[in-house]
Amino acid sequence: MDGMQLTAQQDFAAQPSQVAAMLIDRAFLEKVCIASEAEKHSVMVDGTHTTVTRTLPAPSAVTKFTGATITIQEDLVWAQPDADGSRTATFTLTVPGLPVEMLGTAQLVAGGKGTRVDYSGDLVVNIPFVGKKLEQSAAPAVLDGIGLQQRVGNDWLAEKP
Repeated sequence: MDGMQLTAQQDFAAQPSQVAAMLIDRAFLEKVCIASEAEKHSVMVDGTHTTVTRTLPAPSAVTKFTGATITIQEDLVWAQPDADGSRTATFTLTVPGLPVEMLGTAQLVAGGKGTRVDYSGDLVVNIPFVGKKLEQSAAPAVLDGIGLQQRVGNDWLAEKP
């Protein structure tokens, strides 16, 4: 897919099974939405498939396309764990009503402080003439979202026995 390649990593001080359970926990995903200061959000969990939709203030670079807010939908589908507890997810990030999509994978493995989650995907804004510039404008927000999930996850795991 032609687009902007993004990679990010999270490093949690917990076992892979604890991190995997957190990442599909509705209450955890709700906390991430609240921490993102979403104007509205919804969270659906169906086994190892999560769908999170958030309406956020739009970055100034995209307001002429989106208006004052932007809605982002994230779908992750986690595979069953391998014998060592590692697992892989496919994810899709879309902006309903706009030709914006990010397709990628997340790899959850033992390592770092306990568990690393490595994200890799291609962000594509399919708008003639300005798509590449909008990809560059959107990339920091996507990476900030992964960082926010790390911070909320650190607190979440610290509170769990």
